[in-house]
Amino acid sequence: MSSLRRPAFLPCLVLLLATAAAHAGRVTVELDGVDGPLRDAVLAGLELGQYASRDVTAAQARRLYEHADAQIRSVLEPYGYYTVAVDGELRENGDAYVAVLHVKPGEPVKVATVDVRIDGDADGQREVRKALAAFAPAQGAPLDHAAYEKSKATIQAALFASGYLDAELVTHQVEVTRAANTADIHLAWKVGTRYRLGTTTFEGAQFPSEFLERYIPWVKGDFYTQDQVLALQQRLIDADYFAIVQVEPDVEHAADGTVPIKVMLGPAKRTIYTGGVFIGTDTGPGVRGGVERRWINARGHKAKVEAIVATRLKTASAQYQIPLAGPDNHTLAFGATFRDEDTDTSTARTFGLAATDSRVWRGWTRTLGLKFLTGDFKVANIEGDTTLLYPEASLTRKKADDPAFVRDGWSLTFAARAGQKGLVSDTSFAQASADAKWIHGLGERGRFIARGSLGATHVGDFDKLPPELRFFAGGDRSIRGYGFQTIGPPLPDALVPVAQAYCDAHPKSDCQDFVIGGKNLAVASAEYEYYFKPNWGIATFIDTGDAFSSFDSYRQKIGVGVGARWRSPVGMVRVDLGVPVRDDQNHGVELHIVIGPDL
Repeated sequence: MSSLRRPAFLPCLVLLLATAAAHAGRVTVELDGVDGPLRDAVLAGLELGQYASRDVTAAQARRLYEHADAQIRSVLEPYGYYTVAVDGELRENGDAYVAVLHVKPGEPVKVATVDVRIDGDADGQREVRKALAAFAPAQGAPLDHAAYEKSKATIQAALFASGYLDAELVTHQVEVTRAANTADIHLAWKVGTRYRLGTTTFEGAQFPSEFLERYIPWVKGDFYTQDQVLALQQRLIDADYFAIVQVEPDVEHAADGTVPIKVMLGPAKRTIYTGGVFIGTDTGPGVRGGVERRWINARGHKAKVEAIVATRLKTASAQYQIPLAGPDNHTLAFGATFRDEDTDTSTARTFGLAATDSRVWRGWTRTLGLKFLTGDFKVANIEGDTTLLYPEASLTRKKADDPAFVRDGWSLTFAARAGQKGLVSDTSFAQASADAKWIHGLGERGRFIARGSLGATHVGDFDKLPPELRFFAGGDRSIRGYGFQTIGPPLPDALVPVAQAYCDAHPKSDCQDFVIGGKNLAVASAEYEYYFKPNWGIATFIDTGDAFSSFDSYRQKIGVGVGARWRSPVGMVRVDLGVPVRDDQNHGVELHIVIGPDL
């Protein structure tokens, strides 16, 4: 039998490898002279830092140390440091090495001149003006290459967004004079033709193009702007017909100063079934369910049925929507609603019919409607009934940087309604209301939230107004520290015995507080949230205001408290604990729970 012969050099090779491994070690870097982001950048750019957890030989350690000077200079130049000095030493401690590096970055290069030129009248466009005004680094500031590159890209994007699709950067120079420690920036764009909007084509939709053209917010031939393209995309998303919406200029086929717009669409699921359980301090625990048909026919008609069954609220509603032609999201809607509500202050069982006409008007959603309402109610244990027919108008608008978690946004709603006695209605009345909310980020983790509500009513017979047309305060969307709708004018003294007799004759659970609601409302709130983790935060707040029938009877109520915030997969969850302030008749802590969007 033959045997394998071991190569004669193998023992020598093993011995050499063992010897090399015995002298291998790790490298530690000791760095001074720079702090904060500069220190982080230097450590990230040093090849030495990669060997903190890797074996290195003495020769490798010396080579890496020799390259450190050039690497540090290279890292600091983009931050404007062109006179960097580096010294130090490489210490050997057994099998370990310590690279000691002393960095003297010197004074940063300052920008002496910023010369940005854009031919034609492009610099007069709003987006371009904003980009030019925000250019960094500014004259006198340290030269920062990252800010410089970002500013170049911002101007280029602003030119494209304003319709200058052929804009070209023809000059881009940064001249550094080391002797003077200064830099001169020279930029120049040749913008070419400003394009106009051409034909819009739709692909992949379940509707004919004639129907989809109602969502186009421009007239063919208008100047191209990115805002218009984004507005079309948002309108198609809001229409809730599509799972895929992509709107972009067809630059490849742009010609003669005109750019076509290409829209790619994909149908959403046609029928939606919704359901779930919920809990609210104003409504109690409950379940909800519904069916929505996103489109019924090729004309985009919609239908929706919903029901809620909770401890204090039961509703059933049906709505049919008809979109109309035009670029303003013009829609007709017809609906019916049954509502059975039982709060601490009132109960009501009403049936309503509504016909509304809504459209976008100068950036607002304008809604005109006619409503019919009839039913029985009980307020402060005094029973009543009413029938009302009244027109209603509202204007709403909101803006948010991120609908899921707003850092910068606001919403406004104005509404008015009126009825005339004898024209079906049991009483004449006129009512106006306004609601506002503003959210602003403070630092990286904080938010400030302000909101307010105003309302005023002129009515012939207040007793004929159902609870939903009276003003109450208190609750999780009003003055926390008080229960839902427990703030308002009390029952007149003459009717207190009647209400008390009802209360005495019924179980205590049926006894209502003697609050009848008011003709007017004024409520304001300020809140601060701090997020100690991305999805978890705490809050503190103060709410104030009153529901009242005359200014002489206005009595300011104040609620303060703290809360917790959770950005859950189903939306923002708010849990608040509020207490009344300087109120001899109300004590204790009120719990408020709300699940829903910020705006």
